[in-house]
Amino acid sequence: MSGNQQVSRESEPAAREPAARRSDATRAAILAAARERFAADGYEKATIRAIARDARIDPSMVMRYFGNKEGLFAAAVTIELSLPDPATIPREELGRTLMRHFLSLWEENEVLTALLRAGATDAAAAERMQGVLREQLVPVVLGTCPDPAQAPVRAALCASQVLGLALTRYVLKFPGSVALEPEQIVDWLGPTVQRYLTAERP
Repeated sequence: MSGNQQVSRESEPAAREPAARRSDATRAAILAAARERFAADGYEKATIRAIARDARIDPSMVMRYFGNKEGLFAAAVTIELSLPDPATIPREELGRTLMRHFLSLWEENEVLTALLRAGATDAAAAERMQGVLREQLVPVVLGTCPDPAQAPVRAALCASQVLGLALTRYVLKFPGSVALEPEQIVDWLGPTVQRYLTAERP
């Protein structure tokens, strides 16, 4: 093997690494632009062209990475709630613990806020939010409520507290809601969520 061939082969990984970083950066830029655009315009009105313009790339690049708008939306609003395992929490603390966990998510995760904004006016975003709660919240409720058949209803009631708070605090920004400290919210809403999770009857 000649010296030139050896140098060329040794340089290949170094050449691929910057390309991979550029690819990751492009994907991240597209997703960030998509979240903002879906939140502002909703699924139906948001366009690949507008998202590409926001990300400062050619629209064909969006299609290359995500295939179509549906694929982009699914990737942009992928959410892992990482809900706590009820088996590790004292039963009397379930409501407060769950409320505290959701608060930490909303405080740190702009994707949830974007999805909530879009879901308020757009059927596709609303369906996505329903799917997240159905797939991740219902199993938690199933492990805590007295009657497993009531798990979907009880999960919906828990979601009414979480989403209602998120709407008034992070989207509509009601002054009274924004002014509350996280632990104050836990004190107010934790007992309500606790009742939805564990009460024998309404």
